[in-house]
Amino acid sequence: MPKELKCGFVSIIGRPNTGKSTLLNRLVGEKVAIVSPVPQTTRMNVRGILTDARGQIIFVDTPGWHCGRDGLDRFMNKSFQNSLEGVDAIIYVADTSRSVGEEERQVVRRLKDTKVPVVMALNKIDLKGEYLQEYIALWEEAKGIGIGAMQDFVMIPVSGRDGIQTDKLLEVVFDFLPEGPFLYPEDIVSDMPDKLLASDLIREKLFCLTRQELPHSIAVVIEEMRAVKGKTTRIRAVIFVERDSQKEIVIGEKGQMLKKVGTLARAELETILETKVFLELYVKARKNWRDDQHMLADMGCVFEV
Repeated sequence: MPKELKCGFVSIIGRPNTGKSTLLNRLVGEKVAIVSPVPQTTRMNVRGILTDARGQIIFVDTPGWHCGRDGLDRFMNKSFQNSLEGVDAIIYVADTSRSVGEEERQVVRRLKDTKVPVVMALNKIDLKGEYLQEYIALWEEAKGIGIGAMQDFVMIPVSGRDGIQTDKLLEVVFDFLPEGPFLYPEDIVSDMPDKLLASDLIREKLFCLTRQELPHSIAVVIEEMRAVKGKTTRIRAVIFVERDSQKEIVIGEKGQMLKKVGTLARAELETILETKVFLELYVKARKNWRDDQHMLADMGCVFEV
């Protein structure tokens, strides 16, 4: 008798910059989430879909929980909280190369009473996991029992970057999922709208090229995205920063930085969209854009009343 297929939703959560997006891309087998060394790169929930002979997993990559007070911070933390509801399992990604901090404690406080299985992915074991015991102690303190006595809780050392033990992680996750039919076509790996995809890719290139100079000051809004003659997609994007000095960094000397960003983003967009792309980039300074509700809505941040 054939084995029943599994299908379910799995949230990937953790504090910022633990490697959640890198792990998601590794699990799905394709790039569905942007990756950079800058914390808070992911600003909204991103779905990645894995379909194989065992069934289908709909992963939800979430913004990391962090301590912040502006509108964008509140939206990201709300997205994090919403991702704990209506899922069949949770992958909690911990960066064992970094010591436990307040944001980590906030995550565990929100997870300790969850009713769904938790798989603790002890990420970046390629960096030797110096603080592994701190994470075990944190969970034991939060739950009031030893790790071995916790039900529906599994710890797996992994490396999302190198693919170490990610197959084992998938085995454990599939074991926790209910039986059921696929929710997406087998050839779909993400349900992110093209506008948000384009915005994120441009932002990723900016982060990678400017590194730590513009950690949280960049927003990208797609003002126009439409098909034109000859199977070409025309994209007009505005890059917002908070100060004129940051605008100069994004543009670069004689416009070289902006040109480099456009070249890299366009090449990747053409591969994903399977069309030629005509990409126009503009840079504007807008103070306090992180508290501008209309602008955040343009970025796809929808607030519930």
